[in-house]
Parts: sequence; structure tokens; C-alpha cells
Amino acid sequence: MGKVAIGVAVVCGIAVAAAAAVVVHRKTKKSGRWVKAMEILKEFEEKCGTPIPKLKQVADAMIVEMHDGLASEGGSKLKMLISYVDHLPTGREKGLFYALDLGGTNFRMLRVQLGGKGRGIVNQQFEEVSIPPSLMTGSSDALFDYIAAELAKFVAQEGSDFKQSPGRQRELGFTFSFPVMQSSIASGTLLRWTKGFSIDDMVGQDVVAELAKAMERQGIDMRIAALVNDTVGTLAGGRYNNKILGTGSNAAYVERAHAIPKWHGLLPKSGEMVINMEWGNFRSSHLPLPDYDHALDTESLNPGEQIYEKVIAGMYLGEIVRRVLCRMTEEAAFFGDTVPPKLKEPFILGSKYQTKLLHCVC
Repeated sequence: MGKVAIGVAVVCGIAVAAAAAVVVHRKTKKSGRWVKAMEILKEFEEKCGTPIPKLKQVADAMIVEMHDGLASEGGSKLKMLISYVDHLPTGREKGLFYALDLGGTNFRMLRVQLGGKGRGIVNQQFEEVSIPPSLMTGSSDALFDYIAAELAKFVAQEGSDFKQSPGRQRELGFTFSFPVMQSSIASGTLLRWTKGFSIDDMVGQDVVAELAKAMERQGIDMRIAALVNDTVGTLAGGRYNNKILGTGSNAAYVERAHAIPKWHGLLPKSGEMVINMEWGNFRSSHLPLPDYDHALDTESLNPGEQIYEKVIAGMYLGEIVRRVLCRMTEEAAFFGDTVPPKLKEPFILGSKYQTKLLHCVC
């Protein structure tokens, strides 16, 4: 639970928003627009400021919340969820495995052939599918039927270069990037939606059971072997790959099992347990929250929740930049006398634009 890691997360997250500075290179110096635009940008920079002492305050506040979350359910803004993953991959795993990752505006499907010790990933295929906005606020059946139908197509495309052990049923790892209370390695009840999802009939239900029923309706012969949060999956997958870019923000780490007061089961043989922090819901008076962040939160589907995520995660950073640009447009005529219609569209600045801005800045 190091302060350095937490501090770096805050610095990196807030620094990305400052990528908006690159747009100031537009040729506005010919008029007073430049001065006004720079004033707006300077104000934004100052309100987002995180000097080292403030970072330490944020880190200390998060550590307190972590301890409280480990002590009891509901004792902290941080869920500190027990993952039931008590050991991580060794890098010697062998066989054909499937994975489904649902956690944002897209879901991803993967099949991977692991070659065992010294061989790592022998072969893999990956596909990403966008989720229609209507399914993010519809019904659980509609969402999971859509996902299962795409998964069925993906499985049907399995080539001869992927080898399944004779007599062995295909297995699927399900990464579900929303707060879930797990009762075993392959079951978990949805606590609440985040990242723009709001499907009321799914809250309180077992997400594995819902996916399994949808897969059965599609005729997919596959066993869901494990349910993990994407952050836990990222930690576990570090043996094979460490290139991760996500919609939200979270953290997972390996905790000593005896240091988890709320754990009432038998201690795992490893003596360890992976904890899914759900740190997106962290909030502290020390965390800088300019008016742009407050406005975004108020207008979101879950006002008052996931505050830390909303100030540092990929889904929201582009929207913060858009709001800054809107103010520049309104008060400094940054784009001339006409406001670009696209700039009025919430969340129009997605991850690909943020990446381009970062490349320009760096």
C-alpha cells in the first residue's frame, strides 16, 4: 500500500488533462483571444495543482480508507473486495483459453494458446466490439444476449492452429470491470454500475449466471471458469503482457491474508489474497476538484460516486478537456465566431484524441 504508487497515479491522471494546453498553439496570438485563453488555461492548471505535500495528503487519506475497507464491509469508500484469487500465474500455464472482458463502451474477446514453461503465448486472436449506447441502459438480457451472440461468432472462427486438449471443455475467463461482491472464484453479485452503464434489473444479480444463460441460449459449449475484475486480471496477466489502457481507473494488489480482518474463511495455502480496491470511488478533501469536475459529476449517471475515477480515468479526461475548450470558445472566441457543432457533444473527445494530444505534448 505504498504512498509512491498512489501519488504517481494522482500525478499521471491529472497531468493528462493538462494535455489541453497543446491546443493553445492555434494562431490566436493576433488578438486579445490569446490572453483570455491563457487566463482560462492558467486558472485550470492552478486548480488542478498537486504539489508534493498535497500528494502526500491524498496518499495518506487513501491508506486510511484501505485499512478501513479491509476491516469490514461498508467501512470505507473503498470496497477492498476479496477476489478469491489466492495466487497469480507462474508463466508456465499450457493450453487453449478464452477470455471475455466487459468493462466500458467496448467489450473484448480473446483466445490464447499458452505453450508452457519458456514458451509463453504461442498464439492469440483478439476482437473488440462496441456496445450500442441503448444496451448500456436497457435490460440485462439484451446486453448479455448481444455479447453472447458476438462471442458465438468469435468461437466459430477458431482456426486449426489453436489446439484444444481432447475431451476437455473450452474454458472462459470473464473479466467484469464493475464493483462485484464475489462469493467464489466463479460467481459474483453486481453491487452497482459505473462508466455510463445503468441497468437496474442486473444490480444484485450474479453476473456469471446471467452470462452463462445467454451463452446457453446461443448454443456455446463453454464453461465460465473464473470471474475477475479487470484490474485483478491485469495484475494476473502481468506475467504475459503489461500493455493496458482502460475506460475507468482501479487498482489491485496482493495482500497478506491474515491482514484482512473481514476475511472469515480458511486461510489460503499461499497465505495471500488479491484485493480489488475499487479505488475509483475514493474521495478526499485533499483531492483537487475544479468546477469542471463538479459539473461533470453532477451531470453524470452516478453523481457523487466514482469521484477519483472521474478525475483521472480515460472515459472522463477527454470530457474535461472538451469543457475547458467550450469555455475558451465562449469567453475567448477560441475557434472564431462560430462554435464547432462537434464541440457541443458530450464525450466527443475519446481516448484516441487524448492519445494524440499526449503525443503532441510529449
